[in-house]
Amino acid sequence: MNLADTSLPMTNTDQSASEAPSAPCVQSVRELHGRTDVDDYAWMRDHASPALQEYLAAERAYYDSRTAHLASLTDVLFGEAVARTPSEAEDSASWTLRGYRYWHRTPEGAEDRQLLRAPIGEPDEQVLLDENELGAESGYIDIGLSEPSPDNRLLAWSADTSGAEIYQLRITDMATGVVLPDVIERSYPGGAWASDAAHFFYLVPDALNRPYQVWRHQLGGAAADDVLVYTEDDERYDLTLEASRSGELIIITIASRDTTEVRIIPAAQPLSDPVVVEPRRRGVEYRVDHAADPAGSGELLIVTDDGAAEFRLMRAPVAAPVRKNWTAVDYAAIAPARSDTRLIRCDVFASHLLLTLRRGGNQLLAITDLGCGCVAEVTPTFTAGSLAVAHAEDYAGGSVIIVEESLIEPQVWYELDLATGERRELKRSAVPGYDPSLYRTERTHARAADGVEIPVTLAYRFDTPLDGTAACLLYGYGAYESCLDPEFDRSLPSVLDRGVVYAVAHIRGGGELGRDWWQQGRLRAKPRTFSDFVDVADWLAGDAPGAKALIDGSRIVSRGLSAGGLLQGAVYSRAPGRWRAVVAEVPFVDCVTTMLDPSIPLTITEWDEWGDPRDAGDFACLRSYSPYDNPPLGARPDLLVTGAVHDPRVLVHEPAKWVARLRATDTNDSTVLFRVELGAGAHTGPSGRFGHLRYEAEVNAFILAEMRR
Repeated sequence: MNLADTSLPMTNTDQSASEAPSAPCVQSVRELHGRTDVDDYAWMRDHASPALQEYLAAERAYYDSRTAHLASLTDVLFGEAVARTPSEAEDSASWTLRGYRYWHRTPEGAEDRQLLRAPIGEPDEQVLLDENELGAESGYIDIGLSEPSPDNRLLAWSADTSGAEIYQLRITDMATGVVLPDVIERSYPGGAWASDAAHFFYLVPDALNRPYQVWRHQLGGAAADDVLVYTEDDERYDLTLEASRSGELIIITIASRDTTEVRIIPAAQPLSDPVVVEPRRRGVEYRVDHAADPAGSGELLIVTDDGAAEFRLMRAPVAAPVRKNWTAVDYAAIAPARSDTRLIRCDVFASHLLLTLRRGGNQLLAITDLGCGCVAEVTPTFTAGSLAVAHAEDYAGGSVIIVEESLIEPQVWYELDLATGERRELKRSAVPGYDPSLYRTERTHARAADGVEIPVTLAYRFDTPLDGTAACLLYGYGAYESCLDPEFDRSLPSVLDRGVVYAVAHIRGGGELGRDWWQQGRLRAKPRTFSDFVDVADWLAGDAPGAKALIDGSRIVSRGLSAGGLLQGAVYSRAPGRWRAVVAEVPFVDCVTTMLDPSIPLTITEWDEWGDPRDAGDFACLRSYSPYDNPPLGARPDLLVTGAVHDPRVLVHEPAKWVARLRATDTNDSTVLFRVELGAGAHTGPSGRFGHLRYEAEVNAFILAEMRR
């Protein structure tokens, strides 16, 4: 079949917007590993097809028509969330860097932020970037990087104004506010200044949006004269690029899902070729930061899983960084390496190391001096809360900015003294009219069918009983070793105020309990992620052995985004009777087809997460759970699907195909709604604080209406 064939039949435009669209069917046959699969909607892969564009428009019109009755509830929920948003201008906590104070400001009534700076101790302030101006024309803005130069004169910054994750790179003279004529039209987040502030290193993506090249730009020169520094030809690997906090090294990290290689360039010698720290070895990861030494080139601090499943800390001289010169760093927090403690990263400062760890499903920090003594552990203060480093840019600084929050506690920023481990409160996020004492949050555990305890974080209003009578919104992700650490959302109290229990399932495939937690839900073990999610729902509903009902099992709505959207598609097919409704946002649901198509962004790099269907065993596993290939039989719960035409991560044809197949295979007059973003918009939805709140109000109106049925 020619996907560029413009003779495809069109969607029926004579039907009313209140009728579900019917997509054209053009059979495409896949023969693989002795199995024949027929795909009626493979033609949607051609995003320029008039038939696809018409179908997407019809789906959006149908969604708008079918949700029109929710408009008043959406307005109410949006109004409540806006009321929790400060109406006056609000400044973030500030951070320091080389004698200046930097911070963000959200102007009164504005969607987006500004970046400002002022000399430390002085009142004069300067607006460096205004996202509201940059995104005014398209209605969308995302800042990829904003890097001050070592001499504090220049700001390198990049912006995406469509949601396609293609960033234009510019340079501003911070003294005058003038944007220089230097322009790189196609870049990717990540960059670093050389010590001379005359050269800037940046990333370029390939045609599939994989960051694969490092280029060097000379200030004042034309982009056409920029120098290619490094190209990664192996399509399984992405590049990241940054300067060490010391400012002495440019660090290029080449990474697949479980293998890395680092190359370094002295920042004072920007024309030098990158030097390999240690050649890549399949299945071994390492990442580096730099400790400066006035008498020499200093040493690298290396976080690696080489010989330690949950990672350990090692050190090596910059002048001879190969593996044979690595020595173990022992420190009280995880010495020797502990199987119950995952070492995430090590941030290096002039006098201290700051370690980010996970233990027992919780985040914590550990501070040591450079000799790795005097350990102080920093743990969250909120019940079932999260803790993270927010700003740690200043190598010479004696403190960093950390942030804490929970599902019911808004963000609080602290200055953390690296010498004492003491914290000083800097700012609490303003949430007008909100009283956190009216809500409760807690961490509990649900027992999976194989006996493993799955952490679950709950949030609910104080007067909502956990006795099996309340509706439940269950959220999940479970992929890439990512962690669903609790975050405060101004939209959530509106859901809790209506008697709903919000539950976050920390299922296998995520990283909440360390590297092994991910391995148990990865590749051919992926189905365990989906069974964990259903097991959590059963446990909360009291429908599992030994469980006591906490929520009403007949009123569970599940929700997830991207890989979490795949999770929703899988459990929608596997356990359709478990859910009152399902919300699958930008879902990765055509797993086999996508993983067979190397022309789709992320496919090749994703084989290490999902498997390669060219392999018979991987194919069998992917085919067994792919939602597109396994529509549920019989009655189905109501389903809300989202997508965006500019999304470079889950291409819009994927949820579109799934929706079309679900309509074609439905025998019970099921409700399937497809909220497709036809204009500017990204993988995670609209940009801007009010745009996000409006989107959340729409989704929550659907969820609450379903719970009332």
